[in-house]
Amino acid sequence: MLEAPIASTLLRMGWPNLLMMLAQSSTGLVEMWFLAKLGTDALAGVAVVIPILMLMQNMSQGAMGGGISSAISRALGAGDGALADSQARHAVVLNALVGIAFTAIFLALGGALFQRLGATGAALEYARTYGRVLFAGLPFMWTMNALASVIRGTGNMLVPGAVICGGAFLLIPAAGALIFGIGPLPALGVAGGAWALVAYYAVGTLVLGWYCVSGRNLARLQRGPLHWAPMRGILAVGGIACLNPVLTNSLIAISTAIVSAYAGTQALAGYATAARLEYLLMPIGFGLGAPMVALVGANLGAGQAERARRIALTGGAMAFALAEIVGVLAAIWPHAWLRLFGTDALMLETGAHYLRIVGPFFGFFGLGFSLYFASQGARRLKWPLLAGALRLALYAGAGGIALSITGSLTTLFAAGAIAMVVYGACIFASVRHGQWAPASRGA
Repeated sequence: MLEAPIASTLLRMGWPNLLMMLAQSSTGLVEMWFLAKLGTDALAGVAVVIPILMLMQNMSQGAMGGGISSAISRALGAGDGALADSQARHAVVLNALVGIAFTAIFLALGGALFQRLGATGAALEYARTYGRVLFAGLPFMWTMNALASVIRGTGNMLVPGAVICGGAFLLIPAAGALIFGIGPLPALGVAGGAWALVAYYAVGTLVLGWYCVSGRNLARLQRGPLHWAPMRGILAVGGIACLNPVLTNSLIAISTAIVSAYAGTQALAGYATAARLEYLLMPIGFGLGAPMVALVGANLGAGQAERARRIALTGGAMAFALAEIVGVLAAIWPHAWLRLFGTDALMLETGAHYLRIVGPFFGFFGLGFSLYFASQGARRLKWPLLAGALRLALYAGAGGIALSITGSLTTLFAAGAIAMVVYGACIFASVRHGQWAPASRGA
């Protein structure tokens, strides 16, 4: 982590995360394919729950998870194993409590939120059914991702990747069985997909928890007192970083509501399906970003600030290239993606229109998203968060106004493309020209 060649180290540490995230995203897409068999209303209903699910996933894994990994990697880079053990214990407790709090909030307010996001009639009932089960399992999601982040903070990307990836593949047959029924199991419909996810998070929590308790991990999970100071250290990065997924998923949710209000349920399904492809860029950003959190944190902890910056810029360039390939292919062949989930003419037209305009600029999202993780390792999050807010203002704000004036979705989607470029360019400039100071042992 402190001396090996940068590019090869990023690739070696990044591929388990990339595979893990692709597996998670792929299982979500397979579940969408299953649910599409229940009709457009079911697909549209689940579509308004997905931004909330992704918000929780990104907050627990990318934001708070990055804060956890950053704290542990800095402690290990400075040679303080006891501090790393303490951070692991406090991280797991903190994430579990946050997950319980979100369960209570969403169970109370979920129905009203789904309506605000554009779900009506049968689609709203599907959203409520799916959401009630999913929200009950949020503490498992938050705890599982805390444990995975503890392990990643030591530089070990393989164990959490293997556990989460293996569970994700088992999730596919479980989701199909619970949605459609098999043997003595009754068909649960959309609730079956949610129950499969909850089971996946519960099993992942048990396996990763066992690994940390067993002493195999460098940051050991042990009993001990709980204090506010270690939690505050994690929240200083992870809590603030939670604003980034809030901005990203708010953007998807608000733009989804705008499209629904302007063009109806079929267009909503098409846009939501096309925008879901953007979530596939997150595995690329996280696959390289999670190692960057650990590498940047460890190098700053060891006083190697310039090497930490080179790590960030190298990983950002890799993420840009991979995300751009996905976007260009989607822009050239949009129906290859969209027809996996439906054949409605308006759905296909809306989704293809979005991908042809925004797809060629996906690389800037991959660049910005990966450098956001590097900034977590450096504890320099001001510009990444400002860039996310600017993207939201340009797309949902300026784009929504342009749509109301012109009456054309083209203007909304063009604003989305511009916002994506601005987002990536701002974060790149902040990393390239910002000041990253080495961390002291006391910090």
